[in-house]
Amino acid sequence: MFKAVLIDKTEEKGYHALVTEVDESQLPEGDVLVDVIYSTLNYKDGLAITGKGPVVRKFPMVPGVDLVGRVSKSDSERFVEGDLVLLNGWGVGEGHWGGLAEKCRLKNEWLIKLPEGLTPAQVMAAGTAGYTAMLCVQALEDKGIKPSDGDVLVTGANGGVGGFSVKLLSQLGYTVVASTGRPEESDYLKGLGASEIIDRQTLSEPGKPLQKERWAAVIDSVGSHTLANVCAQTRYGGVVAACGLAQGMDFPATVAPFILRGVTLAGIDSVMRPLANREQAWKRLAELLDASDFETLAHEIALDQVIETAHKLIEGQVRGRVLVNLEG
Repeated sequence: MFKAVLIDKTEEKGYHALVTEVDESQLPEGDVLVDVIYSTLNYKDGLAITGKGPVVRKFPMVPGVDLVGRVSKSDSERFVEGDLVLLNGWGVGEGHWGGLAEKCRLKNEWLIKLPEGLTPAQVMAAGTAGYTAMLCVQALEDKGIKPSDGDVLVTGANGGVGGFSVKLLSQLGYTVVASTGRPEESDYLKGLGASEIIDRQTLSEPGKPLQKERWAAVIDSVGSHTLANVCAQTRYGGVVAACGLAQGMDFPATVAPFILRGVTLAGIDSVMRPLANREQAWKRLAELLDASDFETLAHEIALDQVIETAHKLIEGQVRGRVLVNLEG
């Protein structure tokens, strides 16, 4: 038996989540059994636990799109007992039991070995948020955006992806403007490297199809009107990396920024990325960040605190990353 967050949907209780004991025989199929050391609480996990979004595809489900752990049994040639492994995405925590549990059974092709130079706590302090932020930054680099090109906007800056994006961009020499709905967090964002803080309300309402050019590039985790407005404000030849939908899944925009200013809208998927892309992104994270960065960007909770924290996360009351300790 082991402890896990379990989401279920029944006639008696409706949609609900609880921390409970689960038998190992209930774990889904996979060729690698992992003793989980750390998981995280991502926005998607918050949606799953609270039922605020259609994340869970079958019941019962253990949420947790991230995990790092130690292999306790392997039927795969890629891993042996004792290997430290990392997982991000692949539908885990949605259609396959995820990382918010003391044990997890997974397919070997979903796993990579712990990146060199990082500890289990550090990779989960980053988790899908840090890894996605790195993919966004690489997308800007791949499209030729340089620090000398001008300001780069990061929306949802107090979230996990936003915080890591601000830090990574500033580390690479970009001038970063952070958008947030919590002005009281300005000192935190400036500590990460933001040179200017703007109120998210200036971006979250309907706007004109084309607006004054301001941003050389944007990393957006918000979607909806915010994404439409930042596209309308991006300079000629600029790039917008879109990776989230905190405001909504809709995109109430026109083609004007793309056909009149040559703006590129780069969609960033972190869930199904090939292993080579994942390994490259984690290698860059290890190179660009030091131990103090991970400590600044994340705080730790126990498994018993996950459900309460998930509600706070969805209500916008959580700053940065939430690291979940499964070893106590």
